[in-house]
Amino acid sequence: MSSHLLAALALISLPLLAMADGLPPNVLKALKAAQIPASSVAVTVQPVDAPAPLVAHNAVQSMNPASVMKLVTTYAALDLLGPAYTWKTSVWSENAATTEATAGRAVDGNLSGNLYIRGSGDPRFAIEHLSALLRQLRVRGIQQISGDIVLDRTAFNIPAIDPGAFDDKPMRPYNVGPDALLLNFRALRFTLQPDNGRPRVLMETPSDGLRVDNQLRAGNGDCGSNWKDLISVRLIPENNGSRLEFTGTYAALCGEKSLNLSPLPADAQAGGLIRALWKELGGSISGQVRGGKVPIGAKLLAQHESPPLADAVRDINKFSNNVMARQVFLTLGNDTAPATAERAKQRIADWLAGRNLRFNELVLDNGSGLSRVERISADSLNRLLLDAWKNPVMPEFVASLPIVGIDGTMKKRLNGSDATGRAHIKTGTLADVKAAAGYALDMQGRRHAITFLINHPRAQAGSAAIDALLVWVAQRRVGEKAPVLENE
Repeated sequence: MSSHLLAALALISLPLLAMADGLPPNVLKALKAAQIPASSVAVTVQPVDAPAPLVAHNAVQSMNPASVMKLVTTYAALDLLGPAYTWKTSVWSENAATTEATAGRAVDGNLSGNLYIRGSGDPRFAIEHLSALLRQLRVRGIQQISGDIVLDRTAFNIPAIDPGAFDDKPMRPYNVGPDALLLNFRALRFTLQPDNGRPRVLMETPSDGLRVDNQLRAGNGDCGSNWKDLISVRLIPENNGSRLEFTGTYAALCGEKSLNLSPLPADAQAGGLIRALWKELGGSISGQVRGGKVPIGAKLLAQHESPPLADAVRDINKFSNNVMARQVFLTLGNDTAPATAERAKQRIADWLAGRNLRFNELVLDNGSGLSRVERISADSLNRLLLDAWKNPVMPEFVASLPIVGIDGTMKKRLNGSDATGRAHIKTGTLADVKAAAGYALDMQGRRHAITFLINHPRAQAGSAAIDALLVWVAQRRVGEKAPVLENE
């Protein structure tokens, strides 16, 4: 090789090395202001049509990505299941041949025997869908159910979880575990209102047998961002149901606000909701609502089919819905047998390997990012984003990400900046973790894959650094010099 060629290669390689090791000055400035060392940050920026990154800082370092891990789960689901995949929730009656002569049949409005509701993991089977499914039974002539209503959750084979284990907030809906028959996110919606100096609590979601015991007091001063933390809720069993006790304070300046809670175990929540809706439809139940399994030979009575997976993925990524992400994650493990977390992890690992995306540092837990143990590197996320850009499901995947300054979890960030409307970014937040990943356009319309991971006790102060990177990409023009890593 000639000396002239060697010199030319050296001139080419030097700027690439500088870019690979550097961070833009405004990003470094924001990190310094937040007292976050560069060693606690991993960043990649790469044009989707380029062979190498512009920025690759700590790119191979294993990091907790928080909710950015949802990108792995949702991309895998779109590619493996297809954007049009749907879940079916079905209602069954017993086979007359295996019971009494009239079992499983409606006679004069009475259904003898049990009624079975079987789930398949629908991540957003909401109250209106359940009501519509029950209405199908009423229009088919069923009014009285003489047996039990049996809930079949066997599509998922998962152990029970402690909803308070993650952050000691067991009634927060984001801590609800996966459920093959997840009804209304297992959540109850309450509306809080100031009223003549005393707060009111309105139970918007019906639940037969649950009584609200409102002992809230009016709070003084402004309505802070921590208003939920000033309210304590306790579930107290009673002879004929349960009592939900509200104590604490609620400031009048809060106005009307919604509070979503998950205070009831799965069967109790399902039972209260089903009984209440069935009564509203003019029906009655003689037995109880309990868990079980659809028997062999049962007769299909009615069915609800969910909206397509692409719609669910949009909700998961736009609004960082942990419960839905866990449902989709487990659905990936339900290809040949009842789903388990281990089967879901293995299917994703096999899928990644099949796409030549071998992430040795990857640690999957529940696929939602609501985990202390999940790990991935910025380099791996960058490769995932670049691979997704070339995939036929790219339009659905990119459209599911929050648009900077426009919607989702990025609605209130960078409003009126050069990045507004020019980046699709998934965010992630945990204690000691701040993260973002997605795609952004530069000044000349060239699209870049971006990943920014912060693992540090002061991570929550790192939003400005992430925003600075997004603005840097949005303002970038082709041919500009690469950033150079500055001393801390």
